[in-house]
Amino acid sequence: MWPCLLLALALLGAVPASHPGGTRMPGRARPTAGTAGRCPWAQGSARCQPVPVPQRYCQDVYRGQLASVHSAARNQELQKLARTHTILAPWIGAVTSCRAGQWESRWEDSSPWNYANWAPIHPSHIVTTCTTLSTRDGLWRSRFCFQLRPFICQY
Repeated sequence: MWPCLLLALALLGAVPASHPGGTRMPGRARPTAGTAGRCPWAQGSARCQPVPVPQRYCQDVYRGQLASVHSAARNQELQKLARTHTILAPWIGAVTSCRAGQWESRWEDSSPWNYANWAPIHPSHIVTTCTTLSTRDGLWRSRFCFQLRPFICQY
């Protein structure tokens, strides 16, 4: 399990002043500073990024992955974290795709799929989709992976 979280709102190589660097506090969230309701960080890039850019950003900058969720308590923790920094639903690390003729959801970090909090009619079983966590109701929704959104890294 990854001990720390980061709500990333700044991209394109801009690292916010609150970059956690050095010490990591197990079980504590270390969000970046952001501007509520907007993807760009106040002093960062000109736009947010679609998945898979956040996946690479989490790996390259924080040596982590997009967040995986394995309990209702963790889901609520991430929802509260996201809500304090944005009104947009951020990316989490779930992907839904068709494998061997069957639709399945999986975590990008390869952890077990042992919890889900899908909104009604989700996940979508039409094309491969990525997943957002609603800041409003905490439910997960399938979205096309090219949408520009903030995202949550765990590291």
